[in-house]
Formats: sequence, structure tokens, C-alpha cells
Amino acid sequence: MITTRNLVHRFGGAVALDKISLTIPDGQFVVLAGPNGSGKTTLVRHFNGLLTPDEGDVLVDETPVEDDLVAARTRVGMVFQHPRDTFVSATVGADVSFGPENLGLSHEEIDRRVETSLSAVGMEDRKNDRIGSLSGGECQRVAIAGALAMEPAHLVLDEPFTGLDAPARDSVISHLERCSKDGTGFVVVTHDLRDVWSLADRIVALRDGQIAVDGKPSEVASKIADFGIHVP
Repeated sequence: MITTRNLVHRFGGAVALDKISLTIPDGQFVVLAGPNGSGKTTLVRHFNGLLTPDEGDVLVDETPVEDDLVAARTRVGMVFQHPRDTFVSATVGADVSFGPENLGLSHEEIDRRVETSLSAVGMEDRKNDRIGSLSGGECQRVAIAGALAMEPAHLVLDEPFTGLDAPARDSVISHLERCSKDGTGFVVVTHDLRDVWSLADRIVALRDGQIAVDGKPSEVASKIADFGIHVP
């Protein structure tokens, strides 16, 4: 479970997040929407300690993030835009195994996690391929596999469809659906709801650093349309 309590974050004198209180249970598929500059990426970067609150609290499984960064980053995996910038190894298999290796797991457990996570995104036969040979959609899937290999309770994806063509988008969406059915919770940050509307259990929309809408897709459709978010 991810919890924020009266979370405030400032950049200089500008308030980016203004007293955000939010609870995300395990297994829930949450879409975090809102226009550019509304605070979406700033918010999720607090979930595993990439940013620190100026005021308020952020907890993962009821433990303050700053008290146990390793636990928070194990429980909450993140995949950001432009995943090529985050790869650390030359091949698909080596990159996906990087996180589990840093947990000090056995070789057998690392191999199991790599096989399972690559299979989840349909890349099980690409383990020896070089990262540089992958398409944009394939890079996105490998980045997701790397996060899944940490076996997080929640996987945060920040604008995961940016720059992907239609087949790549469809592929990533199908794999998110599969992982969601297997119990992984998701927080998908996007300003475009067309790809994830049908997958979402919940829509949370930010505006000017505050929660403007929070509810099931069917309950909030008219509300989010009122402030410029396209509803499929």
C-alpha cells in the first residue's frame, strides 16, 4: 500500500504539490491523469524516495519511505519515459537481472525472476539480444520486465506510451493487462486516457498540484472532461 498524507512539495517558491492525501491499495490499477504541469510526475517520484516532501508524509506498507529506502524501492518499481536512458547493461537479460542481483539473491532465484518477467512482456526469446538493437516498444517492454523482476507490489509507469507507434502501444497495453490480472498494482501517469481507460480501477486527476478528481472511471468521466482531459 502507498499512502501520502498532506504531502507538500515546492520547487523554489512554487508549490508543485499542495497537501496531497492519497491511499493506493495493493493490486489496484490507478491512472494518474492531468494536464502538463499538474504535478503527476512530482507526486509519483515521492513513492520510492526519488523526491522528499517539504511537508507531510509518504509511506509504503505503513513505513515512512525515508526510513527504509531499499524496502520502498523494492515494493514500488518505476519506469520513466525514454527507458534507453536507464539501461545499465548491453543485453536484455543482463539488464533485467541487474536489480535482482543487487538484492543479493541466489543465481537460481535471479534466473527465475528474469525468465518470469521477460515472459510477462513477451520477450522471453530475446534475452541475449543487445539493447541497442531494440525498437522503442521493445525497450519499453524490457524496462517493464526489469521493474517486474524486482517483484514489486506496485509498478509506476510515467507516460509509458510516449513515442510508441500503434503496434508497440497495443503490445505494451496487453502486457500491462496480463500483469494486472496476475496481481501487480499499477500507477500509470498519463494525460491521454485512451490506452488505459478500460484497464483502470480508479482515475485520480490532478490540477494545480491538488487532487481534483478521484473515483471509478464511470463515476468521474464527466468531471475530468470539464477540465480538458479527453475521455475515450
